[in-house]
Amino acid sequence: MEAMQTDTTVMSVKDWAITLFITSLPLIGLIMLFVWAFSSGNNINKTNFAKGALLLYLIFIGLAIVFFMIFGAMIAGLAGSM
Repeated sequence: MEAMQTDTTVMSVKDWAITLFITSLPLIGLIMLFVWAFSSGNNINKTNFAKGALLLYLIFIGLAIVFFMIFGAMIAGLAGSM
């Protein structure tokens, strides 16, 4: 049984610039983060970056939901008292 090879080469500045450019594209960037995070054969640095970025997306979405729930309830309460 052959062990799976992990790409541990150092990513160049050009590689990082391309990676950041792709992730800045609205829908394509999110899709590519999932591809880089969960498919095999990618550079381990890019895989870890994608997993970290997805974790931050999840945290920010959770915070946004809490924010809108709190302030939505405040606005609804103020509108109801008028």
